[in-house]
Amino acid sequence: MTFCARCGESKDRGGHGECDQRLALEPPRHCEICGRRMVVKVTPLSWTARCSRHGVIDPTTSTADDLLARDARHVWHPYAPMPPTMTPYVVDSAAGVRLRLRDGRELVDGMSSWWAAIHGYRHPVLDAAVTDQLGRMAHVMFGGLTHEPAVRLATRLAELAPGDIDRVFLCDSGSVSVEVAIKLALQYWQERGRPGKHRLLSLRGGYHGDTFAAMSVCDPVDGMHHLFSNVLPQQAFLSRPPGGVERPVDPVWVDEARAVFATQAGELAAVICEPMVQGAGGMHFYNSGYLAVLRELCDEYDVLLILDEIATGFGRTAHLFATLAAGVTPDIMCVGKALTGGYLSLAATMTTGHVAETVSSGAAGALLHGPTFMGNPLACAVAAANLDLLTGRDWQADVRGIETRLSEGLEPARHLPGVADVRVLGAIGVVQTTGPVDVVAATEAAIERGVWLRPFRDLIYTMPPYVCSPQDVDCIAEAVVAAAKAGAA
Repeated sequence: MTFCARCGESKDRGGHGECDQRLALEPPRHCEICGRRMVVKVTPLSWTARCSRHGVIDPTTSTADDLLARDARHVWHPYAPMPPTMTPYVVDSAAGVRLRLRDGRELVDGMSSWWAAIHGYRHPVLDAAVTDQLGRMAHVMFGGLTHEPAVRLATRLAELAPGDIDRVFLCDSGSVSVEVAIKLALQYWQERGRPGKHRLLSLRGGYHGDTFAAMSVCDPVDGMHHLFSNVLPQQAFLSRPPGGVERPVDPVWVDEARAVFATQAGELAAVICEPMVQGAGGMHFYNSGYLAVLRELCDEYDVLLILDEIATGFGRTAHLFATLAAGVTPDIMCVGKALTGGYLSLAATMTTGHVAETVSSGAAGALLHGPTFMGNPLACAVAAANLDLLTGRDWQADVRGIETRLSEGLEPARHLPGVADVRVLGAIGVVQTTGPVDVVAATEAAIERGVWLRPFRDLIYTMPPYVCSPQDVDCIAEAVVAAAKAGAA
């Protein structure tokens, strides 16, 4: 008796023409141990593969060693070499604010999955939004069509956004939303008959994403994209504002900014910055008054203002949007990360009616951008539910509570050898070291205390989910201090 190499059933039972066709299209699977080609059985939800010598390999029951071996062979992780020099931890599931590892350990997630999972994991409201929408449709193209989840989300964003920001362009990710914002600003001036306004002014120390135009407005010297500086568009840069949320606006910086505008405004399409918090560029906090200065200069010199709220938006600084702390309305605003509560990738570029109408009434007749998965119904449905969940509770009290406990809990780190600074703003806690962090040592120290952290450069930081209990926040703070002891230079 012979068996089908795809479904595993006897070749004598019925036709296997479809299996043969699929096998011609699918790459064969080979045993990780001996290299023999395996017999694969595919079901609607999973597959199993049987090696004649080593038995069944089932991806749902693979050991951690099996997964890590395949991970090292095939998976390229973010900001990592291939193969990786650090072994990742295998996560089997997550619930509430905890990640469950394959070895059974549970870790409080001090990172909110890169600042996105503000309501934690497996939240019943958000799960239900995805499940309900999945029963209707997972995706449909957005060109020439629309659907309720996208309309409901755009309406909700327009209600929450500052000032007259009420036009919403849905994007695949935060980096793409920055690309769209830059394109929107450039096209705006093209349609205004001023194509010479073709450069962006960005703050040093800033980070706006990893795609091409976004890289061009990241810090050109100390940022992670300096390797591409000779091929990126050449933008203008302004010193970042001095640190300290409570520190008064520095008149020297204001004079520098005015001088840059006075000499370069003729070619500046827009200023782009992260309001109050420069995230991946160094967790640098600054007074919101600098946003008011930039708004004033942009108005005076006829330059658009783009605020990148991807990391700060939806409450992270204890303001729904950081720009609200300064009472400033940008011309264009980018949001992402926490937009879907960490469930699916989605972002948005938002603007005013004036900017939208200027671009739409020009020669091109449209904003020249349109991603395949724009307005994905699943992502829009969970994002709308996430915003309702956020605004339907006293999120600000939660964030202020986290801020208080982080301020108290991180204070002991201030006196540790190798620590340069400790700072807290809203649900962000940072320990900055005098040199590069020993990432392995710091990570292991946090894990020993039951917390997941992801240090980088000279920073050990946390951005907890807003639903953390006081005890969870205390645990996170203790882990950050322990990580600083273990990983500070």
